[in-house]
Amino acid sequence: MTVMDYVHYPMRTDIPNMVFADRQGNVMDFEGLGMVGRSGDYFVPVTSEETIALPRGSQLYVLPDRYPVGVDRQTGEITILKKNPFDGKGPVFAVATFLCAAHTQTYLAAWNRRAAAGVLPLYAYTALGFKDGFVATAVRTDESRRQDPDMFRMDRVKEGIAAWKKELPKNRLVEHLTHCALVYGCPAALNLFQGREEGPLPTSPACNARCIGCISFQEGCEPPSPQQRISFVPTPEEIAQVALKHIAQVDEPVVSFGQGCEGEPLLVGDVIRDAIRMIRKETGLGTINLNTNASMPEKVAELADAGLDSMRISMSSARPATYRAYFRPSYDFDCLAASAAEMKKRDRFVSINLFVFPGVTDAPKEADALKDFIAENRIDMVQWRNQNMDPDVYLDLLGQTFPSGIGIRRLIEEIPVRRGYFNPYVPKG
Repeated sequence: MTVMDYVHYPMRTDIPNMVFADRQGNVMDFEGLGMVGRSGDYFVPVTSEETIALPRGSQLYVLPDRYPVGVDRQTGEITILKKNPFDGKGPVFAVATFLCAAHTQTYLAAWNRRAAAGVLPLYAYTALGFKDGFVATAVRTDESRRQDPDMFRMDRVKEGIAAWKKELPKNRLVEHLTHCALVYGCPAALNLFQGREEGPLPTSPACNARCIGCISFQEGCEPPSPQQRISFVPTPEEIAQVALKHIAQVDEPVVSFGQGCEGEPLLVGDVIRDAIRMIRKETGLGTINLNTNASMPEKVAELADAGLDSMRISMSSARPATYRAYFRPSYDFDCLAASAAEMKKRDRFVSINLFVFPGVTDAPKEADALKDFIAENRIDMVQWRNQNMDPDVYLDLLGQTFPSGIGIRRLIEEIPVRRGYFNPYVPKG
């Protein structure tokens, strides 16, 4: 069964209302049709118990040239809505939510795509419904409030930027992160200048993968990247200055190489190694983390010997074919396990940054491969992030057939390691 099929389901009364947008972009709900989510190529009616109240700070997106899909409460039929049921006029549009941080999607938004529809920007499109307020198909996978919207105060950010620039007036990394905070609203940069949580240390303008969903560089113009990549390699001194200042002023501090505004940090591994040595010469405090594609195990070993505490491996899949389709890497998939092994030899913390896509991530063959990878490589944690990409483009890219998934909620429950969304502080010893 594909998303174009009409399927009859038993009539249900515990399903939230469908949400759609009219031709002016006004978002409204319609009681006559129930909420439907999407799992890969399957449409699934969503019950209230599979939703949560829309998390504060989430955004609503009206999706052009995409008709909303619901389930008829009387007949149980999956139905495409093409006209506004309140005035009989068209067109109408599907609506999705982009979840705020710390929340993982369990179903995608459902729509019927018109032939003229363009490619959607690089966001995650989660199913949205209405029952005593907006609801979404999601679970909170991290209790940390480090990126909750009420934790950011722009007056404090600007005060912090002024203080950082006064103390480190020639540090190019401070200037770069100022741009990230003020222009892109990067949560990591905002936290840095507020003296909170995890501090970013972007370093690399280059990459050895060509991810279809890269948020800092895209070949051509579609889909466009939402931000520019760092254009220089900071010196070890610049990196150490930022890291040491952050570590000195934060409880349980984390500093991380490998940010959304850069390429692959291992490509400048020598610079990072020297920076870590400088940091560790001055202090043993804080967690030094590397977000990476884990493509260069020998560099990971060097960084671990220099004092790297934790590593997060970005993965769309633990199956090589699925992984390669998205990452388009210049390295072998086995490098990921080899890099994890280098960290575990030194008793360091290793997590996976998993790009969750309902209907693929929880497909039986994908779920089994993920469980095997975690067990075989002694992974400490899975960070359940959302795949930020047009779902239709992603499925076409993979070029595979996926049977019905076991469900993202169930998969999360079945993974026997720490769950989260953010890089944690790792206590010493």
